[in-house]
Amino acid sequence: MTDKSLLQQQVLERLADDLLQAEQAARVAHETATHEENIAENKYDTLGLEAAYLATGQARRAEAIRQAMSHWRQFRPRPYDPSQGIQLGALVCLSDAEGEQQLLFLGPDGGSMKLPIGDQLVQVISSEAPLCRAMLGKCEGDEVTLRVASLPQQWEVMWAR
Repeated sequence: MTDKSLLQQQVLERLADDLLQAEQAARVAHETATHEENIAENKYDTLGLEAAYLATGQARRAEAIRQAMSHWRQFRPRPYDPSQGIQLGALVCLSDAEGEQQLLFLGPDGGSMKLPIGDQLVQVISSEAPLCRAMLGKCEGDEVTLRVASLPQQWEVMWAR
């Protein structure tokens, strides 16, 4: 199994865990909202209403996670092609001005998380992340610049796979 397929599997496992938690939270909030003890007795008694809002939010979160899982299941990272530069599916090593390196795996939406690979952490970033967009098309040795809070941040692409 390649590093990329292992990362993809880990993303799917983490999303599955997140989905279980969101579904459980939605169930608990729904039960709280509909429990007979939480029927409003006056206009200031809003526990049931608040729980209903929470249940709706958790249900939406669960649906967003299902969509992310679907995108990640369909995702097929391709081998790095130097003629195209960095594309979605690339595993990239960036280095900042101080020489600090970070590993990034570029994937579809919904998978922003840090995952262990061996003794290193890999930051998974989505296609919508500004840093991901700034890296697209770059090659080894290229600089990647991104403005964060009006300050330019720069990295060098050390390698891409």
